[in-house]
Amino acid sequence: MLAFYNRPLLAVSTVIFCLAVGLTAYAQSGGNSTSVTGTVLDPSGAVIPDATVEIHNPVSQFARSTTTDSKGNFTIPNVPFNPYHMSITAAGFAPYSQDIDVRSLVPLNVKANLKVTASSEVVTVESGTDLIENDPTFHTDVDKAIVDRLPLESASSSLSSAVTLATPGVAADSNGFFHGMGDHAENSFSLDGQPITDQQSKTFSNQVPLDAVQSIEVISGAPPAEYGEKASLVINLTTRSGQGVKQPTGDITASYGSFGTANVGVNFAYGGDKWGNFISANGLNSGRFLDPPEFAVMHAKGNEENLFDRVDYQISTGDSVHLNFGYTRSWFQNPNSFDAQNATAWKGLVDPTFTTGVGPDGRPVGPSDQRAQIKTFNIAPSWTRLMSASTVLTLGGFVRRDQYNYYPSDNPFADLQPDLQSQTVGQDRKLTNGGARAILSYVKGIHNVKAGVVYQQTFLDEHDTLGIVDPTFNDPASTSYNPVLAPYDLTRGGHLFVFDGHTDVKLLSLYVQDAITKGNWALNVGLRGDFYNGLSTHKEAQPRIGIAYNIKRSNTVLRASYARVLETPFNENLVLSSTGCANQVLSPLLGCNGVGVTPFLPGWRNEFHVGFQQAFGKYVVFSGEYIWKYTHNGYDFSILGSTPITFPIEWHNSKIPGYAGRVSVPNFHGFSALMVFSSVASRFFQPQLGGAGATPSAAGGVFRIDHDEKFNQTTHIQYQPWQRGPWLGFNWRYDGGLVAGPVPCAGGDCNNGPNGTNTLVDVSGLSPDQQFQAGLFCGAVRATPPSATNPLGTPISANGLCPGNLYGSTLVSITKPGTNNADHNPNRIASRHLFDIAVGHDNLFHADKYKVSLQFTAVNIANKYAVYNFISTFSGTHYVTPRTLTAQLGFHF
Repeated sequence: MLAFYNRPLLAVSTVIFCLAVGLTAYAQSGGNSTSVTGTVLDPSGAVIPDATVEIHNPVSQFARSTTTDSKGNFTIPNVPFNPYHMSITAAGFAPYSQDIDVRSLVPLNVKANLKVTASSEVVTVESGTDLIENDPTFHTDVDKAIVDRLPLESASSSLSSAVTLATPGVAADSNGFFHGMGDHAENSFSLDGQPITDQQSKTFSNQVPLDAVQSIEVISGAPPAEYGEKASLVINLTTRSGQGVKQPTGDITASYGSFGTANVGVNFAYGGDKWGNFISANGLNSGRFLDPPEFAVMHAKGNEENLFDRVDYQISTGDSVHLNFGYTRSWFQNPNSFDAQNATAWKGLVDPTFTTGVGPDGRPVGPSDQRAQIKTFNIAPSWTRLMSASTVLTLGGFVRRDQYNYYPSDNPFADLQPDLQSQTVGQDRKLTNGGARAILSYVKGIHNVKAGVVYQQTFLDEHDTLGIVDPTFNDPASTSYNPVLAPYDLTRGGHLFVFDGHTDVKLLSLYVQDAITKGNWALNVGLRGDFYNGLSTHKEAQPRIGIAYNIKRSNTVLRASYARVLETPFNENLVLSSTGCANQVLSPLLGCNGVGVTPFLPGWRNEFHVGFQQAFGKYVVFSGEYIWKYTHNGYDFSILGSTPITFPIEWHNSKIPGYAGRVSVPNFHGFSALMVFSSVASRFFQPQLGGAGATPSAAGGVFRIDHDEKFNQTTHIQYQPWQRGPWLGFNWRYDGGLVAGPVPCAGGDCNNGPNGTNTLVDVSGLSPDQQFQAGLFCGAVRATPPSATNPLGTPISANGLCPGNLYGSTLVSITKPGTNNADHNPNRIASRHLFDIAVGHDNLFHADKYKVSLQFTAVNIANKYAVYNFISTFSGTHYVTPRTLTAQLGFHF
């Protein structure tokens, strides 16, 4: 199959390459960006040197300026795709302005004729027209100017935090996870054109440092044909470049804050007209690297070291090269619960008097000490050739590797946790993704055509060790005793079971699309073809179409779109999850629902979008969209015990309806605001078709997965009263609550039981610590966790039963007796409001060249006590960040 894929790729690439070699013109490198060039002339046609040229987007807040050379020419490199307002000023001439639209790798060339000062003629732009985009695809653009003043929740996953806070349709979850438009991990990144579809949360991979990002475009609507696989949310990242930065420019920052979190970062940019280098390096150390299963922080230390380098070089007038290089290493502890910290699990099973806590090996069990290390390497070179004034060819390659190591506790019996983890687990997982891409861009008249081919091959190597540490899991005296597991029962002298898996996943993608603009109409049409060859094979033709109409009189854009999308299985632990349930040893250890589950099949989705954009005057713009997504073979994850190790699972189908919106207030006398909101249902239908992990209880065969959220919104406000003065950034985040895990409710299975004082709730299946984590109470009695003085902890009821009229939770919204329904009325995490604030000054001493900045950030300033989820099959239990204070000092040159 690999040979089959390589033949068309080689043929297409060879033809395009040969065409390119025979032509010359001008080129600028880029992936999700291009250059804006032009010439400024006077009324007679003579050139105007030293004219100031500025472009800006009032919504994303991207802004750049330059001056014309002695020939009246100017170049602004690395401009992300977007509409911009251009203004030109020169001594003795009237101001000039116009709107430009940057939509292609083909450089945009502008010719401007300035009028003399005496002339009354000035090119003006109609009020509000530069706030809207006549684009069928719903998306959000955020520049570094906004991101720099966002009070971010997590220093170790700042990119995820920025996307969550600034993008509609995103539900927040722990450890840098975010659920885009009702999906768990159907998100992809495009890093200067390099496709990255594997998970980027901090428990799977190390993210690109946010300091290296210039601009973020997040596509929440129907994706154009150039995007595939995991396209529920497409995050286009344009990195910072040193090209055109003729004076060395950089930043040195250091910060310190709560939980002993220290961060040191260095950014440096330098270049000329034809070359540039940007480099970013930083190191982080934190006492709260991951989000723990308790509001208190125990065993949660971690550190991260990041290096990113971007090199741009223009070889000739028609050729340029671009290189991204990145390396990141992170090391972190898996946070402990009170149960794990006090090792009550083993003590309670072996010694009911709780006086020893000694394992069968004779050593004290001690607290759990599970930890992980991730090493990420990425290199992506590309070559851009301007074949003519209207045609650009880009050829690129990429190699990215994640090596994930998970280490069990030195004493394996410390890894046992009540009803959560009966095994000690170790893992060495490698994911290497390599590939090549060729893109041909053509702009002529009303057409903006892009055709491309991408080949990717992902090498998966999985090495896992598992051993039973729960003496009751496979008790020989039990009727459920399984002799196959006996050799791997460490409590009875067994040894670790070793699993080694490998596969190559190959994907060939071809696409062609055309963005057609005619009068008030904008039409995007495209076709994509994916050929998938992993543990299974599949091919899919995927038509894409979108249409928009601009009602210029009212500054309104109406839009509708459709996309067919192939969804490929998640690569993390793909081999183990696909084959483990057919293994007699792994099946019970992984909690498989059946034996001999077939390998994952790619899914396919039909999605429909309708929406509109409306500008109100010059300072407010709204954009919103309603979505329907219907997927055959829907994917999610199942978690192994209390570890961050997860396995892909596959369901028969899913239905995801919802809406998302954005309100933007561009800068008005130093004030700007951004509000994003969404409501997305996520309904999955049984049976489970593949993967490890048990099927959630759903009487009707339909359930809401744990990234279903009725409503969330984020409001971000920035204010700087004068240009060289202090500034303020403020966030208000409201989350209506994700679907919760198995919280006990009246009626036993939550679906039966009358409402009344005689109804009893059985909470005996949860340890006192788990009852405490869920905020459970029975009348005036609240659960307390284990401690050195109270090794058992205190449950809410001595006999495990609580009258329904006295039972409740402060952290989970529990359905009323007899009303629970996995589809229409599931238990949810209680709604919460979180507030963050940042204040700073970018130039304390009002210097012109060397500047000193100071910033204070407070996250969760009200110290809201809340959870992301509780014992979810898909994500476990994690608390939101407590109040966190950080001070940052910076030096800028």
